[in-house]
Formats: sequence, structure tokens, C-alpha cells
Amino acid sequence: MSPLTGPSRRQVLAVAAAAATAPLVAAAPAQAHGPTRPKTYDLTVLGTSDTHGNVYNWDYYRDAEYDDSAHNDVGVAKLASLVTRIRAERRGRATLVLDAGDTIQGTSLATYYAKQEPITSTGETHPMARAMNILDYDAVTLGNHEFNYGLPLLDRWIRQLGFPALAANAVNERTGKPAFTPYVIKKVSLGPGAPTLRVGILGLTNPGTAIWDRAHVEGRLRFEDMVATAARWVPVMRQRGADVVLISAHGGDSGTSSYGPELPNENPCALIAEQVPGIDAILFGHAHAEVVERFVVNRVTGERVLMSEPSKWGQRLTRMDFTLERQHGRWRITGKRATMLNTNTVPEHPLVLAAVRRQHDKTVAYVNQVVATSAVELSAAESRYKDTPILDYINQVQTDVVTAALAGSQYASLPVLSIAAPFSRTAVFPAGDVRIKDVAGLYIYDNTLEAVVLSGAEVRAYLEYSAKYFRTLGPGAPVDPAEISDPAVPDYNYDTLSGVDYDIDISRPVGHRITRLVRSGTDTPVADTDQFVVAVNNYRRSGGGNFPGIVKTQVYNAQQEIRQLLIDWAQERGSIDPADFFQPNWRLVREGVPVF
Repeated sequence: MSPLTGPSRRQVLAVAAAAATAPLVAAAPAQAHGPTRPKTYDLTVLGTSDTHGNVYNWDYYRDAEYDDSAHNDVGVAKLASLVTRIRAERRGRATLVLDAGDTIQGTSLATYYAKQEPITSTGETHPMARAMNILDYDAVTLGNHEFNYGLPLLDRWIRQLGFPALAANAVNERTGKPAFTPYVIKKVSLGPGAPTLRVGILGLTNPGTAIWDRAHVEGRLRFEDMVATAARWVPVMRQRGADVVLISAHGGDSGTSSYGPELPNENPCALIAEQVPGIDAILFGHAHAEVVERFVVNRVTGERVLMSEPSKWGQRLTRMDFTLERQHGRWRITGKRATMLNTNTVPEHPLVLAAVRRQHDKTVAYVNQVVATSAVELSAAESRYKDTPILDYINQVQTDVVTAALAGSQYASLPVLSIAAPFSRTAVFPAGDVRIKDVAGLYIYDNTLEAVVLSGAEVRAYLEYSAKYFRTLGPGAPVDPAEISDPAVPDYNYDTLSGVDYDIDISRPVGHRITRLVRSGTDTPVADTDQFVVAVNNYRRSGGGNFPGIVKTQVYNAQQEIRQLLIDWAQERGSIDPADFFQPNWRLVREGVPVF
């Protein structure tokens, strides 16, 4: 029995793949309001999502307790305290706990046990498995980031969990069958003498994985449309006895995608609620948004589907409460609502901290290793709208690696350009000692380095697409750096290029902003027919962000992680000096006049 479990146990019925066990907490019937009125019962469903490797309330990039301007806290240890409190308050009444995915990537802790001491080679239990097993989830849905480190590591992590991992729309390419458990039906007791309630939980992962982790899944898995998959499995769950149907989905509710139309919708959860009959509620994630309570009316049945998304990193816990009655031999939901709890209201749970303490301490020691000495402080604070040395550091490393790799090849004579995005607004290399945590704070994703060949016309089109990041601001209009970007475009989808010089005129309409594009250090315009090798991360080259022209055969792909290349470059030289790599080559202008 888990340390966070109530005094009794629940029976689990897992359908179509794996079985798992989880704690049973029985619900006591509420008092009837009259001699003929049916008794009412209640079910609570708690939901987390996008925990992204956060166990402790700790910022490994700062090596300090996590904090932000809103004083949020993070981590499964915080979530566990809230879950424990709610289970205690409910005194053994029916409570299920679900997660909507993106669990094993996102912090230095998660990276360490995927890259430095991977659980696939050490046999170590993953820290997120340790933490989540103590919290005692009923099911978790696989997010797209679960696939970042390859299928062997994902399989090992799943086998370390004490509960099922769901992904109905991830299909084995060879057999055409679900590659993971599609759903579970859990038998939940609602009190002495009460008929058993059967709760079906369907897991849906994000189809964007086919783009973002193509190297790991291509030819092995295909990712089917989330709406169509729900339409397939919900009737099956109902036919097999599910009285209540919940969906745990790793996709947002906006109905839009960050990639092109070639794959199913990235954020279709509202469409699922609207189009697929038989769903009572959807816990969703992926968008990192806080959606406390949203109702979507199903077009077929007219029933309202309850939806909720609990932010990110363990900052929030969704609570869904259902009231049920037994009528004519069947369960009927008579009320449902959702609320949101903030994890900054509770301390971290000591049992979760203890379970992961050794791994946390080892990670802290690792990220505090000194890799080089910086001549001056380098900050990413202005990198979105100014050419800064710290982004040129990324570009220099990528350029050096690709140039060396292509020496003597048919591409050796082509100029090498490099692409970097301002992933972090807070990253800093301090003057003096630079540690692994500083480099990791600059490059926060586990991307690998690739390279492709682009024509001059494709480079221009790429830069035009990237320049949509900025709002249109006419000459003379006030410019506030904090408001200069379009909020619909995330920072990681704004790319800068080294190796060519260019101006972005933000007074012009999107698509017509690159007013100067010349070969580096010259006045020679880049011709449409010119050829360049472009160093780029695997996420972008695979189609992430839907940038034009970049999805093509690589001329370089050694599966080297960019973050580690940045660390290695610094360690080999022992120093980081902007004089060695900073070449201002782009600027924002309005009618030729620099904005900054």
C-alpha cells in the first residue's frame, strides 16, 4: 500500500493491454432529500499535467528554490501534499488521480537520468516513477515529450510505474494495433451495499510526436487523429460497462496546430467534447494553460462535457467533482464542476522528497560543475529583439561542429549558416565561472544538431516566416520591448540566423519584412540561387513550428545533443569570450532606421 493511500483498496480492471493496481477509496452516500428521491453519491477526480520532470520545488538552472513573479511553486512533491489532504478530507470516499502527460522531460533532473546516467543502462528507477508511485496515480497519459529519449527509455519508465500508461492513438506501424494501453475501466466502490461504479479512462497522446520525435518513432509508430480515436474507443468502453467516461488527453483546446496540416490537429480537446458522444469529462494538457472549468456542449447528445487543464510543472491541481444517482439500474451524473488548487498553499510531501533526495542531490552536484570562465557577463534578456553574444555562442558552436563534420565532403565549399532561438529570457553566463546549470539554462531543450542545404530564396522565406514574431509598429510609434512580439508566437518559434547579414523592418506587413539580406560582412545581396548549409536543431528540421523549406534530407545528423556540444566547446577552451564569436549581423529597423 502506498504511503499516500487511504485505508482501503480499489480493484482495477484494465482493458486491451496492461493491468495496474491503485488504492480504493469508497464514497459514502449523501442523505436523500425525501422518501422517494434516489440516494446521491459523489466521485472526485484529481488531475495533473505537464509536470515536466519537476519533483522538488527547485530551479536547477538557478540552483535555488523555484519562484516566479506570481510566487508559484512546482513539483510532484507539492502535488502529493494536496492529493493527500483531499484524500484525508474525503475520508475514504471515491477519489481518482490522473495525469495528462509530459512527465519525463523538462528539468536537469529528468535529463540526468535520460542522458548522464540513463535508466536504460543503469537499472535505476526514474525519479518521476519514484515520485508518482508514492502519489499513487490511477493512470497517466503519455505526452509528446515522453518520446524525446527514444522508445527503450520510455518502455523502461512505463514498466517502473505502478499504474497504467495510456495512449490509444499511438499505433504500432507493423501490426496496426495500439502500441500502448488504450484505456482502463476501474471498478470503484461507492459505499456499503451500493452497486459498483465503473469508470472508463481513455488516454490520448499528441500526434505532433510524429514530427517532433520523428527520429525515434518513424517506421515504428504512427499517431492517429485524437478526435477519430476517441470516436472509436468511447463506444467500446461504454459497451464494456463504463458508467462514466473520462478522457485524459495531451492536447490543448484551441483547435489549432503549431505545425502544418499534414498531421492531425495538435489541440483538439474542445472538438473531441463537441463531436464525440458519451464523454463526461476531459482532463487535458500540452498547452501549459490554466483552464479551471470549461463546458462544451456535445452536438449529438446536447450533454455538457466538463473540461479542465491544470497549468504546468505541478503549479496547479485540477479537481473535478461529480454527483451521481442510481436510476433504473443505471448510474446517472446529476452534477459536475471543476475547481483549481494552487500548490503554493502546501509544503512539499516528505515521503516524495525522501524517495528522490539522492537523485536530486546528484543532479545538483552535476549542474554545479564549472565548465569555463566567461570574460564578461552574457545575458539573454534582450535576445528576442537584439543580436546578443549569448545567442551567437550557440551559433558559433553549431557552425564549428557542422563545418568540421563536412570538411572534405561535397558540401565543404558552401557557407555554413546557423539557426538559434531565444529559448530563455533569463539565461545568464556570469562573469567568471560558468557552470553546467548556466549552459542548461540557456539551452533548455534536449534537441540534437542537424544540417540541411537551403537556397538563397529558401533562406529569405525562412527569415520572413520567423519575422512574423514581431508586432507591426509604424515609424514613430512607441516601442516597448516587453510588448514587441505577437503573443500568439512563442519565443522558441522566433529564429535568428548567423552567417548572413539582414534587416527586419517591423513597420512592414508580415511576409515583406526582410529588407536587406547580404552575405556576411559584405554588401553582396544573397541571390535566390545561392546555396548554404544551415545548422539547425532536430525539432525545427522535423517541422516543429512549420517553418518553410527546412523539412528535407539532412547533410549532417550525428545525433549529438546541442546542450552537450555547448558544454563540450566551453570545457575544451576553458574560456568564453565574446571577442571569439560575437558578430552582430541582424537588427530591427523601421524604414531603414534601427529600432534599438
